[in-house]
Amino acid sequence: MVGAVEIGTASPNVNGKMEILKDHTFDPTALVVEPLPPLVTATNAGPSESEEEEGESVDKKPPKVKNREIVLGRNVHTTCLAITEPEANDEFTGDKEAYMAGVLARYRRSLIERTKHHLGYPYNLDFDYGALAPLQHFSINNLGDPFIESNYGVHSRQFEVGVLDWFARLWEIEKNEYWGYITNCGTEGNLHGILVGREVFPDGVLYASKESHYSIFKAARMYRMECVKVETLVSGEIDCSDFRVKLLANKDKPAIINVNIGTTVKGAVDDLDLVIETLEKCGFSHDKFYIHCDGALFGLMMPFVKRAPKVTFKKPIGSVSVSGHKFVGCPMPCGVQLTRMEHINVLSSNVEYLASRDATIMGSRNGHAPIFLWFTLNRKGYKGFQKEVQKCLKNAHYLKDRLLGAGIGAMLNELSSTVVFERPRDEEFVRRWQLACEGNIAHVVVMPNVTIDKLDVFLNELVQKRSTWYQEEHVQPPCIAADIGKENCVCRLHE
Repeated sequence: MVGAVEIGTASPNVNGKMEILKDHTFDPTALVVEPLPPLVTATNAGPSESEEEEGESVDKKPPKVKNREIVLGRNVHTTCLAITEPEANDEFTGDKEAYMAGVLARYRRSLIERTKHHLGYPYNLDFDYGALAPLQHFSINNLGDPFIESNYGVHSRQFEVGVLDWFARLWEIEKNEYWGYITNCGTEGNLHGILVGREVFPDGVLYASKESHYSIFKAARMYRMECVKVETLVSGEIDCSDFRVKLLANKDKPAIINVNIGTTVKGAVDDLDLVIETLEKCGFSHDKFYIHCDGALFGLMMPFVKRAPKVTFKKPIGSVSVSGHKFVGCPMPCGVQLTRMEHINVLSSNVEYLASRDATIMGSRNGHAPIFLWFTLNRKGYKGFQKEVQKCLKNAHYLKDRLLGAGIGAMLNELSSTVVFERPRDEEFVRRWQLACEGNIAHVVVMPNVTIDKLDVFLNELVQKRSTWYQEEHVQPPCIAADIGKENCVCRLHE
């Protein structure tokens, strides 16, 4: 589904840290140029499954292992801010308060600078929650079931359920037919959705495309589930031909499926209708499979894209989750998880200590997050989100066209605002623009705060840097045809 869219070192010891703090020239948040950490080589210890299936032979040479080099980020112990005991006279001198105020002021300047050069991760940084500042004086905790009050009275359940009802309307399920809660992050939504599926089908097999978010495979490990990775198309979408083969190999067991409403790297949307059709054609009745839809980012964008397939509980799905800190723009990580009421009883239990019930994963939950979500949903409404989605898709097409025009391979999936292109050669450039990379590709996620002007600054800098990276004849840009398709690659072989 590629093309156009109709828009609707070692850590220092404590004494070392103390000495650094006494140096008045020390800027704890200054963005200093540090040498890149060494490359970490990730290898597989043994042969692949296909090699094992070929049979063992004493004469067979050991398999060649392809090394994959990963550049890790800086060790934060080299720049961490030590906590020191107040001096005896601090109450009178105010030195400690002044020091902390200085640290926070420099940190704020650092945040402003890093926000200016943020492109690689799906966070909407365009928000203003000044009106909610007075609520920061309260410890708001929505522990337990969002629909049943507990003895702890400082909660925001009335906001939380209002948000959940809004998403229930979006995904077409009646109030008395759903259960859900506001999670602490998108991963928790996936953990909960897969857990519900596992509880419904204790002997079920989990199927997920190999480009699913890593939290899906984390859930499989945590719950000791049998997990089958399904191949993907070049676009990143699940390959339902391979899905069919793997379903038939486990036809005697129920299926638990993760469907991606926007993959992490390429922003590909799995074809939910085709997944359901494949299940049915393989003999899986609706009471033999459970579908969790991971809509972290695009789950809130797709409803506002014309001709986009619907994610709805009118189809035989079990749960949907989205992140609240991505497209919505909540300043703290959070998410929304909805499932069918009929499934939740297997997880729910009465907790006398709370005078409530609990079917959540974390128990205590950030009570501020529902208020932030409620505030934004009320201010923007469906029309406001539709306008922002249109802006993001339009700007994403602009970026893709400019990259291709500059001779840089690029791909944009039809229902996505994630632009995939060749990985910049300079890791400092990657770090400066906070790009997310995988192998030979990188991506920019065009969010509401990403303007044309910001994209132009990025593009001009990339083109200028690239002219120095590849000025020598023997140094060429990588071929990324295997990652984004030869029609999108402009290397020497495919230009």
